[in-house]
Amino acid sequence: MELRPDYPVRARRLALRPLTEADVGALVAYRSLPEVCRWVPFEPMDETLVRQRLRGPWARRHLEAEGQAILLGAELCESGELIGDVLLTWHSAADRGGEVGYVFAPARSGQGYATEAVHQLLHLAFDELGLHRVVARVDTENKASARLCRRLGMRLEAHLVENEWFKGRWADEFDFAILEHEWVVQHETGCPYQGPDREPA
Repeated sequence: MELRPDYPVRARRLALRPLTEADVGALVAYRSLPEVCRWVPFEPMDETLVRQRLRGPWARRHLEAEGQAILLGAELCESGELIGDVLLTWHSAADRGGEVGYVFAPARSGQGYATEAVHQLLHLAFDELGLHRVVARVDTENKASARLCRRLGMRLEAHLVENEWFKGRWADEFDFAILEHEWVVQHETGCPYQGPDREPA
């Protein structure tokens, strides 16, 4: 098992591709915002930290072994603007398990971009890497993220109560998941994801 995408990976309005030094300004613009960092496991980032990550873990372009992750920028095909990023983590080769994550600029919310990007990420996870199960972990107060998971056909499997001390409070967590055969059936019968015009994120 391994994942070696042919970049850019194109969706209807977006292109997913590795991040570069040219993206520093755009990344800082949204990853430095407190409202963006509210639900994710990092604090607001400055230029120095973004550059460090680009030279470190964000430089990975392929998945070759369990425990690895790739972070891909979500770029508007029309303008080339970077509006967010998505993460695919390969947790287990034996269990063929993985996880998705996503961060988008608030100015681009409500237009279905996050849903479109994660949908394309699931194509990579199932159709190219060959995963059996993909999960998404969501703070229960992050209603928009929970709706995104449901739009993509992910099933709510668990509500973990006060399972983590997160940013100054005990946080509850929703665990969503989708299995490979469920993904296949959705695409044979009509995926729950109806596209950006029908299902805004």
